[in-house]
Amino acid sequence: MTTNNYQGKKFSNNKVIAVDDNLTAEQALQININNKPFTITMRTPGNDIELIRGLLYSEDIYRDSENLMIDLTENKEKSITEAEIQVNPNLLKAGYSNSRSFLSVASCGICGKTELDDIDTSCTIEDSTQLNIGKLYEMFEAMKKEQPTFKLSGGSHASSAFTINGDLLCTMEDIGRHNAVDKVIGYLVNNKLIKQAKCITVSGRISYEIVAKAFAAKIPILAAVSAPSTLAVDFSKELGITLVAFCRENKATCYSHPKRIRNL
Repeated sequence: MTTNNYQGKKFSNNKVIAVDDNLTAEQALQININNKPFTITMRTPGNDIELIRGLLYSEDIYRDSENLMIDLTENKEKSITEAEIQVNPNLLKAGYSNSRSFLSVASCGICGKTELDDIDTSCTIEDSTQLNIGKLYEMFEAMKKEQPTFKLSGGSHASSAFTINGDLLCTMEDIGRHNAVDKVIGYLVNNKLIKQAKCITVSGRISYEIVAKAFAAKIPILAAVSAPSTLAVDFSKELGITLVAFCRENKATCYSHPKRIRNL
């Protein structure tokens, strides 16, 4: 279930009204690699395989082309899902040695990074792709149509991936923005679509972590409904990502590498 129904009292115009509201579900997912605890992340249940695959990919832990065998077990007493993953130790990359010994909460920003230079800036995204601004507006409309959890609860985020022609590759929802992005990346990797993705859209704001994930997936254009952080803009400039924010009401502001955005 992506939503649960909760009773409440609504105070409005000196009146008290009993209401039943759909709230976005948030539960713990514990990820174990080779029988050792790796991290716990708070997420909205659903598409857990894609979430895990995307997280391991974007955090530079496992990037082999072979899909992973992931066993999911529900522990209803503790309200937690455990994911058991067996990986050839020789295929574990640098990100695994910087083990995420933290609780990754749903609005975490740059959690898990001990230093801001943990991300590799030795190479940037070299992509001459150009996106028509009109197509960008259409992408957000397409993402909006694929948000059933948000329509029910108003409490979830979404992320979508598109081709340069504006074809929707997938949309994922979660209570956390970065979880939604990981789910998208995981879906793209599992379905061999990662090279077709040229733009990733995000509901809400853009933090440094979202930029890092787009860079890991080598997606050149990152766009969001709300504002970016200063660090997100700085790293987008450094990493060769076109960052576009405030994408609503047929308006948008590009803060880095605007050469990829073509006006109508």
